[in-house]
Order: sequence, then structure tokens, then C-alpha cells
Amino acid sequence: MSHTVQQYLIRKYTSADYSIWNDFINQAKNATFLFHRDFMEYHQDRFEDYSLIVEDEKGWVAVLPANRVGEEVFSHQGLTYGGLVFKGDLKLEKVLLIFKSILQQLHVSEIKTLHIKELPFIYCDNFSDELKYALFLAEAKLSRRDTLAVIDLSKEIKLASGRMEGVKRGIKNELIIKEENDFTTFWNLVLIPNLINKHQANPVHSLEEITALKHKFPSNIRQFNVYKENEIVGGTTIFESKKVAHTQYISVTSSKNEYGTLDFMYHYLMTEVFKDKAFFDFGISNEEQGRKLNGGLSFWKESFGAKIVTQDFYEVDTANFTKLEQVIK
Repeated sequence: MSHTVQQYLIRKYTSADYSIWNDFINQAKNATFLFHRDFMEYHQDRFEDYSLIVEDEKGWVAVLPANRVGEEVFSHQGLTYGGLVFKGDLKLEKVLLIFKSILQQLHVSEIKTLHIKELPFIYCDNFSDELKYALFLAEAKLSRRDTLAVIDLSKEIKLASGRMEGVKRGIKNELIIKEENDFTTFWNLVLIPNLINKHQANPVHSLEEITALKHKFPSNIRQFNVYKENEIVGGTTIFESKKVAHTQYISVTSSKNEYGTLDFMYHYLMTEVFKDKAFFDFGISNEEQGRKLNGGLSFWKESFGAKIVTQDFYEVDTANFTKLEQVIK
């Protein structure tokens, strides 16, 4: 599939593009390691890849990490966020033309709907709302909105009294925090049993998958376990990008945090390990496509001083590419 639309060539990613794609992601102003092909492809058996590359006469100008389901394209169902990825020197007018070209190409290819899961601004190297404006022009529909609990690490961290009591309990119980390269103990003794007991579910990543990803991204995927007298009592898996430390998994043993495990661990991570990051992202507390809020979980995160950042999900009719044609004067 390739088609020239208004000086842009839109084509599907192939394995021959692997190195150039990854180099492009590394230079983009609105990308993280999740868009690296090694991360995108760890679960390639679950998704039909439909990632797009946009080129002009000089080379690559944008990419769209994506997968296809029938007549719909998603950016990307296997990732926490997605959207149009481009370099920092790309002007708004070109972004609008590129997005129009992508919609037109998808329409020609009999794709009816494009779904965009936006990249929250905290992950961007610089302001990057060009796509949001393009979606507005294309009359995209807001289909979901999640709430992330985020701590601005450039400001003084102010924990609620209940959280500080937990930190003190952790000190009193002589808890030890260790960064581990092996995920086995946390996965098998804490995370999997908890998810099965509470939600009848398994982690998004199997032990084999998270281990393989750690091997590919040793500085980005980090595991911290908490021990009391050499027995694991909890832990967290952190996905670390340039500006953000994101909690991918949080879990404690059935002691129900009586040792102050989570408070102690996160206070340490925010004030020591990740103190030089811009943001600490606890992730969402939403359920049912954003329509429900887990109030207790959200309260716990906010009591660390976290504030709310939203992440929007859009769906746009590809036929609406025509709505971007007469925008620029």
C-alpha cells in the first residue's frame, strides 16, 4: 500500500524500515520507548500491524504506530498511548496536511474509522497539541477520557498525613527496597496471585514477555521489590521514559499494606530514585472505558500530592479528510 497525496507518500511499515523507524522515534518530540519496534512487536501475534510512514521529497516526516481490525485502524491497541509522531521542527500547517493525507489514504484503502489514543503532554519533549487541533478540524468524536494521577517532581512533594504514617510504619518495620533484574518473585508471589484473587485476571505482560522487554530496554523497565526480613511484601514495575517515571504495576502481599509497604516504597522512589524526572505518573484509576472511577485508588494516589491529567481517545471518520482541505488561508 502506497499512495501519493499532496506531496506526501503514505506507506505501511515493513521490517526493512526497522532501523530508520527506531532512529526517527529517538529524534521525535512526542515519542517514548513504547514506539520502538522492539516494544511494539513483543505482542505482534495479537495485532495486525498497520503502522504508517509519511515521507516527503527529503525523507521521513512522521509515523503513525497502528494496528488494524477490519475496517478500523487503531493507534495503537497494544500501547498505553499513540498518535502521530513527528520531529520538533515540523510546523502546524504541515501536521494538518499530513493528517489530512493519512485520513485520505485510509479512506482510499477502505478503512472507515481511525482511532487515536493521545500521548499525554507530560511525555512530550515540548508542546505538542497539533494533532488535537487536526482532530477537531476533522470532527473527531471524543470516545473516552481517562484520568492520570501525576506528581510534578519539580515542586515540593507534600504527602497527606495518612501517607506519611505509612512511610513511618515502613521505617519502623525495617522494610528494605531492592531494585531487581529478575521479575520472577514479584510476578509469581505477588502480582499474579493478587490479580487473580481480585479481578480474575492476569498481568498484561506475562513473566516471559516482561523479562524479554527488560532485556531489550534495561534502563527503561525497572523492578523494585520491598522486603521484610527477606520476604517479599510488595513491589512495583516502573516504565521510565525521558521525562516520566510511570507505574506499570503496583501490588502488595495479603498483609494489606499493614507494614506501610506502598507508602514507604513510593516515597523513596519519588524522593530518591526518580527525583530528577519531571513527572511521576501513577497511571489511571478508571474503569469501563473511563466511565467509572475507582475512588479509593484515585484518593490514594492524590494523597501523595498527585494532580489530574486527562488522556483523550478519539475516533474519526476517514471520509472527513475533506474537512481539512479549506482550513489554511
